Amino acid sequence: MKFEDLKDLYLKKKKQFGAETYRHISELLKETKKIHKQDWSKNPTPNGDHEQSWRAFKGKNLERLVQYIITDEVEKLGLKVVNGNKLERSKNLPKELSQVKRNLAVDYGKFGLHLPDVDIVIYNPQNYKVLAAISSKVTLRERIAQTGYWKLKLSKDEATKHIKVYFITPDEDGTLTQKMPVKKGRAIVEVDLDGSYILTEESIEESNKVKLFEHFIDDLKALLKNSE
Repeated sequence: MKFEDLKDLYLKKKKQFGAETYRHISELLKETKKIHKQDWSKNPTPNGDHEQSWRAFKGKNLERLVQYIITDEVEKLGLKVVNGNKLERSKNLPKELSQVKRNLAVDYGKFGLHLPDVDIVIYNPQNYKVLAAISSKVTLRERIAQTGYWKLKLSKDEATKHIKVYFITPDEDGTLTQKMPVKKGRAIVEVDLDGSYILTEESIEESNKVKLFEHFIDDLKALLKNSE
């Protein structure tokens, strides 16, 4: 099974649910898991552990799916989207992406410049300014503390302190559902990040920092307006 298969399943759901499709991402992943297992059973991994194979597929491709979902709307704002791994791993980047990479890098002094571990980067192609860095994981426990660390590092430097750091997630373990009693992951979002957007049909207690995914583009529009 490949990402294109997951994208096709998403597009089928989009025909059914339209703008509300984001609420059905967990349902989509469950359906995809069944297909993935059928494919995997034809050529199982050496250790015979489908769950491990599925987790790797799900983590990698959720990130790609989120990037796919937001790209059209982001580009309508005159902005561009690039995968964080592309900036990190690619050699001989074109001038535009090379400049974006420089504008996102964290300065460790004598230990050099290093990119934060983020999945999706949104930037202005007119001046290569990075507006937002996004981590996208199935649950918060996969990377929320690390994302908080990168926000702290970016905020310490004049060149990067304007960059917003967001987390986009289906939140399958319900870490963000309630304000009180607060779970550690939600506390990190509320205090250390610029926001988290949830792909869910479950009811959640929203705040200025924790919102349903439908608010993401509007918040990005406000960010763009304030940065001009």
